[in-house]
Amino acid sequence: MADSKKKTILELYMNWVLENGKAPENVYQFCKHNKLTESKFYDEYGSLKAVEKTVFTTFFIRTKELLDKNAEYLEYEPREKLLSFYYTFFEMLTANRSYVLAALPKNIKEFNKLEQLKGLREHFKNYANEIFAKQISSEAKRLEKFKSESFQEAAWAQLLVVMRFWVNDESAGFEKTDIFIEKSMKATFDLVENTPIQSIIDLGKFLFKEAM
Repeated sequence: MADSKKKTILELYMNWVLENGKAPENVYQFCKHNKLTESKFYDEYGSLKAVEKTVFTTFFIRTKELLDKNAEYLEYEPREKLLSFYYTFFEMLTANRSYVLAALPKNIKEFNKLEQLKGLREHFKNYANEIFAKQISSEAKRLEKFKSESFQEAAWAQLLVVMRFWVNDESAGFEKTDIFIEKSMKATFDLVENTPIQSIIDLGKFLFKEAM
């Protein structure tokens, strides 16, 4: 029941942002508009900022729940698992694109400063660590390299770059984002396997073409 109440407040918050183009100014205003008592609100969330932070975390959790229900996904190799995650996650973002565009800046430099992405960051870094830990060999040196904090941060940075690309993508069905995901995933896994040159060149050519 508590999860249902949390979800309701989350949906009301997202609707507010969509209708007003900005977050509510305070809990009183939000509750009055939605005919909620403040005590009911505080039973579920400590602040409006807490609700805001939950949105993108919820997108991640729902994505993983969908993937984990797929028996085929559970048998995939790491490369296919991460690709499946990206496609499913961006389908989730697309289904909520109006909210996401209202919530996120178009400038990539501002993304990493957003408090609302901190929960997503932690969840995704843990997920990326699991994915790449299975990809690499058992050599202690390489294992340490890919389980390091710096590598998790690199995986997170890559997700931010793709998100920024998607925010600015105006192609039909966001097909350019799909291409970007495929090329960036290939470059990433080639890097893990120490064979990155051609895939990184291909990725660079794609980005240069889009920039022009």
